[in-house]
Formats: sequence, structure tokens, C-alpha cells
Amino acid sequence: MKKKRLYLSMVFLLTLSMLLAACGKSEESGEKPGSGDKEEKPKFISILTGGTGGTYYPLGGSFAKIIQDATGIDANAETSGASAENMTTLKNGDAEIAFSQTDIASYAVDGKLMFENNKVDNVKAIATLYPETIQIVTTKGSGITSVEDLKGKKVSVGAPGSGTVANAEQILEVHGMTFDDIEKQDLSFDESTQGIQDGTIDAAFVTAGTPTGAVESLGATEDVVIVLITQDKIDELIKKYPFYVKEEIPSGTYGLEAAVTTVAVQAMLVANSNLSEGVVYDITKAIFENLDKVTHAKGKLIKVENALKGVGIDVHPGAQKYFDEKGVKAE
Repeated sequence: MKKKRLYLSMVFLLTLSMLLAACGKSEESGEKPGSGDKEEKPKFISILTGGTGGTYYPLGGSFAKIIQDATGIDANAETSGASAENMTTLKNGDAEIAFSQTDIASYAVDGKLMFENNKVDNVKAIATLYPETIQIVTTKGSGITSVEDLKGKKVSVGAPGSGTVANAEQILEVHGMTFDDIEKQDLSFDESTQGIQDGTIDAAFVTAGTPTGAVESLGATEDVVIVLITQDKIDELIKKYPFYVKEEIPSGTYGLEAAVTTVAVQAMLVANSNLSEGVVYDITKAIFENLDKVTHAKGKLIKVENALKGVGIDVHPGAQKYFDEKGVKAE
């Protein structure tokens, strides 16, 4: 009888140890990024973009289709007030992915400027995409040829909550001006170009990839002028705000007779940090391995080797895993 009890005890202990080992192994291995486990996948993701006249919206539409086809997750591009509003929406948990300017994402994560009392601590980068050109748009009929000429004019500085507002303020600053020196209007890109066409405003700041749809539409009926920023002011701006880079709008864009020097920040894609590593890995891989399916001209500028340039905030572990596989390093 004792031998039987001893035998049963040994069987019980062996079985228990096997169960514990199996559990430990399961916990240790976890979910492998990119494995496509259905339990970790959301059924739907919302991609916050910008106004319909900008670049974010059509790009977001392409990304949504790519993600849906590659991962099986229903995805949809949503219009919004762009960068600053997108960061706040992500903070509130009302979306999963968003476009943002690199400067605005940095302000949000660091709790600076418009985010001083609204710091965003649940957002990480997926990748930088392409330069976001700051375009000061007007027409030949306005007589505006320099930033200083904006003084006293009706000027749109972008939709409330957009990154364009900060760009406008900083560019005016290095020219010794503030919003008090202009008749500030807070309009979306479409509203801005319509206002220029109607004569209700004189000029507008538009921060978007070129060519920008709303400006192209204006060029169909008006002689578009993009106000240049001189080299000394570009240098001053970059010294104070290092996230800017010099940019040139080529001749022929919007019918321009000559190239125009200006500045740019970068467009980036960010994600709610609560999205799992596996899902963000799959999304990142889907986008960068299907760029041939992006219909907007900016798709040609999106390259995996540039994905970590000027990113400015922490990269999501899922995206980082993909870039590590590709040998892409931060610069």
C-alpha cells in the first residue's frame, strides 16, 4: 500500500512539474510579432489623416487598403484637423493610427507649446514618410512677394489644432512678426484656397507634401505664387527649431516659372502605444512592402531606408522589429 501511494505521489508530482514547465514556456515565449494571432488583432483600426484637400487623406486611404488586404484588419482613413488634433485624439483612445508632423509629435510627447497642459504619453512612432513643405500660397494679383508683405493682410494660418499654425507662427517670428501683424484666419487647406480664389483672404500657410491638391485646384484658375523664404531666415529658423530642413519647390509645380526656396518638416505615421507589437509589425511591414500600391505622388518619396530619419519620438517596438530586420538605423 505504501509503495502504491509513493508511486501515485511521484506520478502526481511529475505531472504537476510538466504542467508548470509548459505554462512557464508559454509565458516566456509569448506572442511572436507578426505571427498574425487572431486574438491580438483589433477588428477595426481608424487612421486619422487631415482635410480632404491635403496629402494625408489620400495617403491614408491607400494605407488603409494596404493594411486591410495584408492583415485582414478593417481599416479606414478619417478626415480630421490634422497633426495636433490627431495627437489629442490618440491620447483620448479614440483612434489607433494617425499622421502627424514630426515637430507636432515632439511637442505632444514632450508636453510643449500647444500641449503644455495636455501632454501625450501613449503614442509612439511607426515611421517618418516624406518632407512636409511649408507653402505660403498667394496669387500674382495680391502683390505679395515676401513674408514681410503679409503684414496687414488677411492670412490663413491653418485649421485650429493643425501643425500648420505652429509653422506659421515660427516663420513669422524669425521675420520679426507675430499673428498680431496679420489679420489671422483659421481655415483648412480647401477653405484657404477657396478664400484666395474668392478674394476673401490674401494668402495662406499650407503645410503638406507637394503637390498639394487644394493648391493644384487653385492653380487651375489663378496664377499661383509661393512666397520664398530667404536663406538667412532659413538658417535662423533651423538654428532655433532644428526639426526644420531647407526645401525647394520645383519649377513647374502649380505652374511656377522658377523653383522656390522654403522649409519643411517631416510627415510621420504614429500609433497608439497600446497596439500590440505583433499588429504594429504587420502594419509596418504591409505599408513598406506595398508602396507600389500607393497612388499619390508622395508614395515615391516614402522609402524604408529613410523611415527613422528625424523621427523625434520613441519608435513602437513592432515597427522597430521590422526596421531591425531591414537593417534600418535611426539618424
